[in-house]
Amino acid sequence: MEEAEGRVTIAPEILVTIARLTTLSVPGVARMAGGHPAGLGRRLRRNVATGEGVLITYENHHVCVDLYIVVEADVNMRRVGKQIQNAVTRAIHDMVGLEVKRVDVHIQDVAYPTTPQTHPSSTD
Repeated sequence: MEEAEGRVTIAPEILVTIARLTTLSVPGVARMAGGHPAGLGRRLRRNVATGEGVLITYENHHVCVDLYIVVEADVNMRRVGKQIQNAVTRAIHDMVGLEVKRVDVHIQDVAYPTTPQTHPSSTD
């Protein structure tokens, strides 16, 4: 049986989606940081894809990932960051076969649980 010839092209937005969903699946991540990643205007160039809290750069056949996240208050931030780096690297490599040069995790904020405010009961 002959192998089919041709190309497989993966849209950069697919890498953004893989990185975002993988990051959100890591325990301790409250959400992605909203808006455009900090410093994007200075770094914008070809081979760049962005999404909410994700910046993907493709350089010399390697993927570089910057993730901007908000973590839950009761987690070890360093551990969560390492788990994200490992999970995103593995997901991109396993799903699209690209080598990941680096995954930088930028913790932008901490999500503290909100406590319901109690109103003093009024007695007449």
